[in-house]
Amino acid sequence: MFLGDYQHTLDAKGRVSLPAKFRGEMTGRLVIAKGFEGCLYVYPADRYTEFVDRLMSRDDFNPQFRKVRRFFTSGAVETELDSAGRIGLPQLLREYAGLGKEISITGNGDRIEIWDSEQWNAYNGETTANIEQDAEELAGLGLL
Repeated sequence: MFLGDYQHTLDAKGRVSLPAKFRGEMTGRLVIAKGFEGCLYVYPADRYTEFVDRLMSRDDFNPQFRKVRRFFTSGAVETELDSAGRIGLPQLLREYAGLGKEISITGNGDRIEIWDSEQWNAYNGETTANIEQDAEELAGLGLL
């Protein structure tokens, strides 16, 4: 399980070092894909396959399912950690996420998220300000 929030730097070649605590679960093939709120999702390949399998099990005749599937699969890339524990982030994905030099790498259960640090700080501050109301609404729906 991926937990925590770590600050890293994107190098000139578009590579970022993953936190040591995450590397143990990120062995073998990884998939980097667009995520919600302008971040990137990084999955171990088997978990990404499970995620896409859930998307593929939906009705292809529904345009919303097609849009969501395309969002998560177009631009997604397979990669591996290099010997220094880094992953290369393709230019198109860096542009999608608005990544600058300072990066926040956050754990989100079954995946890692990569954020531009300024965007993460803004998002996290807004989320913190509203989390009680959001939790109350979800609890009212029986989801928490």
